[in-house]
Amino acid sequence: MTTVDLHTLTGAYALHALADDERERFERHAADCADCAQEVRELTAAAARLGLAVTASPGPALKDQVMRRIATVRQESPRTVPLTAPRAIGIRRRRPARWALAAALAAAASLGGTAVWQHERAQDAQEQARQAERRSDQVAAVLAAPDAKSRTATLAGGASGTVIVSKSRDQAVFIAARMAKPPSGKVYQLWFDDAGTMRSAGLMDPGRTTEAVLMEGSVDGASGMGITVEPAGGSAEPTSDPLALLSFPA
Repeated sequence: MTTVDLHTLTGAYALHALADDERERFERHAADCADCAQEVRELTAAAARLGLAVTASPGPALKDQVMRRIATVRQESPRTVPLTAPRAIGIRRRRPARWALAAALAAAASLGGTAVWQHERAQDAQEQARQAERRSDQVAAVLAAPDAKSRTATLAGGASGTVIVSKSRDQAVFIAARMAKPPSGKVYQLWFDDAGTMRSAGLMDPGRTTEAVLMEGSVDGASGMGITVEPAGGSAEPTSDPLALLSFPA
C-alpha cells in the first residue's frame, strides 16, 4: 500500500471499518499528515450527527409490554430429588405435617418477597429507559436544528471532541470519540465557560469512550466549554486543570 492510498482511507477510518494492520498504518500516516487528521475529525463528527439525527426509539407500548412481563413472569420451580431408599421413604412418611406446612409458608414468603423485588426493579428500569429516551430525543433535536453549528478539537491521546450548539434551542451537545477512560473513582465533567467562570454542564459516562452528551443547562451566552477530571459524582467547581477548552462556534 502506498502513501497515496492512505490519503483515501479517512472515511473508512472514521467509521472504524479498517482492518487492524490498515488502521495502524493509517494512524502512523495521519500523525504526520495534518490534512488527513483534520478530515478524520470532520468525518467522525458528521457521522455522529447523522447517526443520532435519524435514531428511532422503541415505542412506549413495546417498553411497557417488556417491563410488565419482567414483573409477572413466574419463577422456575425448585428442583427436588426424590428419595428412593426404603428407609428414607419411611422417615419421610413419619415426618410431622406441621413441618411440611412451615416449609410451604416459608417458600411462599420467599417467593412473595422475590416478586416484590422484581416489581421494584422493573419500575426502576422502566424509569431509566424513559429518561434515556428523553435525553436521546433532546440530543437528536439539537443535532438536527437548522441553526446547529459545530466545532471539533483534538484531545489527548488521539481522541477528538466536537461541540454542537443551537442558539434557537439554547442547548449544546458534546460528542467525544475514542477518549481514554478516566482513572478509577473519577469521572469526566463538562463545564460551560461563562466569561472565565465555569458552570457545571453534567457528567460523562465513565464506562464509555465514545459518547454524545446533552450538556445540562442552557447555553445562556456561554462562550465555550471545558472538560475536567473530577471525583465520582462530580464537583461544584473544577478541582483540576482542564483537559480541553473549546470555544463555541460563532
